[in-house]
Amino acid sequence: MEYKKVVITGLGALTPLGNTVEEYWDGLKNGKSGADKIKLFDASNFKVQFACEVKDFDPLNFLDRKEARKLDRFVQFAICTADQAIADANIDDSVNKDRVGVVWASGIGGMISLENQILDFAERGNDQVPFKFNPFFIPKMIIDISSGHISIRHGYKGPNYCVVSACASATNAVIDAVNLIKLDKADIIITGGSEAAVCRTGIGGFGSMRALSTRNDSPQTASRPFDLDRDGFVLGEGSGAMVLESEESALKRGAKIYAEVLGYGLSADAHHITAPHPDGLGAQIVMKNALNDAKIQTKDVNYINVHGTSTPMGDISEVKAIKELFREDAYNLNISSTKSMTGHLLGAAGAIESIACIKAIEHGIVPPTINHFTDDPEFDSNINFTFNKAQSKSIDIAINNTFGFGGHNASVIFKKY
Repeated sequence: MEYKKVVITGLGALTPLGNTVEEYWDGLKNGKSGADKIKLFDASNFKVQFACEVKDFDPLNFLDRKEARKLDRFVQFAICTADQAIADANIDDSVNKDRVGVVWASGIGGMISLENQILDFAERGNDQVPFKFNPFFIPKMIIDISSGHISIRHGYKGPNYCVVSACASATNAVIDAVNLIKLDKADIIITGGSEAAVCRTGIGGFGSMRALSTRNDSPQTASRPFDLDRDGFVLGEGSGAMVLESEESALKRGAKIYAEVLGYGLSADAHHITAPHPDGLGAQIVMKNALNDAKIQTKDVNYINVHGTSTPMGDISEVKAIKELFREDAYNLNISSTKSMTGHLLGAAGAIESIACIKAIEHGIVPPTINHFTDDPEFDSNINFTFNKAQSKSIDIAINNTFGFGGHNASVIFKKY
């Protein structure tokens, strides 16, 4: 069977660095931090009081007031970026909408709506018998509602569902979208992920796990992957969307093509629910599987956008995996963690970091790993971590790595078209 070639024809982004792809990319290449004191709620009583929030977001710019009130913030994010990507790809009503699908992702979904409803019940439940729940509570909260809203908004009747694999969710959604197109189940798939977990339960829950940095006195320097003094990730929010399309469909439409999806890999750590394998075995397997799927060798890779969350264990295990798999070729490529700027968008991370890979290929610029102050002797200083400043580099092939709680690993390889 001859598989369809899959290309990217549209991009959309809503991030802590900016509310469009252009603003996001400008922030990345200039090493901008999106972290600041939390403004979405009063975090003064919390151990962690900062995050990477989306700024100046107004859903009324693309939704009417009545509709916006029915949607959780993560769904508003999804609709916004999907609209951007669809417009960027110039998809109009001339396409066969039966052959256009939506595969979306979120790690947590409507946590804000869940939190608000439970707090409302706790406050008023005994006074109102029977207590009246918000009729939109369930549709606001469930993760799959995001792909449903995108398809309804645009009339797309192809495959439609959501993917959940913690912080690997959006990358898994991209991989599913690739397979649907390769197998000729659809011509076009709108894919990506959105997350809006900067709330009391999100900050409190991750904080209690000791997963978050506690640098309340210096939020903008708190996310410091591969630094000796890294102490956890910074929670981020936002969304990334991509239009994936068969090459045949894109050429027929005369669409702009950003890059090709060359291959992907999947694996499991089979080790621990939250901790990565200390030797990075799952990470090594997933990258090896991706290289094999793409039919390329380690020497062909120019850039890896690493998972790099700024946790003591995670950063070490991923670099061990790269060194073990790439051997001498590890010294010829750049790696960087854009989470140093955006924070960790959980289930949306794979989407915005795939866009970072695509823009790096397009412009020949490797975005930096900012906030590097002190070398960690655990890391090989001969590896190019792209510390603190972007670097110019001709990039033909880039890998995006994402790893999730539960031991889920996913890697996607993008190639210059």
